[in-house]
Amino acid sequence: MSNGVESGRDAGLIRSVDRAVAILDALAVGGWKAGAEVARELGVHRSTALRLLATLERHGLVERDQRTAKYRLGGRLVQLASAVRGEADLRLAARPVCEALARTVGETVTLDVLDGDEIVPVEQALGSTSVVSVNWLGTRSPAHCAASGKVILAFGPEEVRVRFLARPLERRTPHTLAGRAELQAQLDGARATGYARTDEELEVGLSAIAAPVRVPGGEVVGAIDVSGPAHRFGHAESVKIATRCMEAADELSRRLGYRPEAGARGVPKT
Repeated sequence: MSNGVESGRDAGLIRSVDRAVAILDALAVGGWKAGAEVARELGVHRSTALRLLATLERHGLVERDQRTAKYRLGGRLVQLASAVRGEADLRLAARPVCEALARTVGETVTLDVLDGDEIVPVEQALGSTSVVSVNWLGTRSPAHCAASGKVILAFGPEEVRVRFLARPLERRTPHTLAGRAELQAQLDGARATGYARTDEELEVGLSAIAAPVRVPGGEVVGAIDVSGPAHRFGHAESVKIATRCMEAADELSRRLGYRPEAGARGVPKT
């Protein structure tokens, strides 16, 4: 009995979602429409259509003209579309930059973004020395364990940094930073040098270096991250990788329309 009730409720919810999508499709084609007109196109009772329209309106997905009581698509759809387009444009611009950097340094290069308290790679290129082809795309890692996470926290909004530092820090390996003061010192260091690094903090044997990617206005929207076996990230090699990584991040930022102040970058320090 209970299973039947649950399945019936689920079917009703799915049907409502289908009808809501159908309403958006109808308004996308026909512009302003009254509730009765929407009901006829969907083949449902007018009261059902009005309930769905009211829900969509509450979420900003449709808007209602108070004078005519007609509906059209809402402004929130533009925001949602912009978010999708923004990530697509970011990945499209990043792909050749990541590929060029991977060829230069011979290591795995990813474009990472911050989602909540986690880092998510959205683009990847493999270098010539990448013996094992690890697909990082879509994986999620605590921000403090990743070089890209550190650099985004370092250069991002203060409120995000404060919130992150106030929470317990997950320890992934014996080398993971679990102390707030130590992590804060590394974030301060990243702001001073222009890049961040991790040494076996996410996985034993894995090191990484990352630099921030900016859009017009200076907002940091992601990071270019170079990762590989820790034994290939010695002092001299790390300086070279950090330099190339920051150059690539600057190039991607320029492609996205950001123009840095003259003399904003110096020689990386390790």
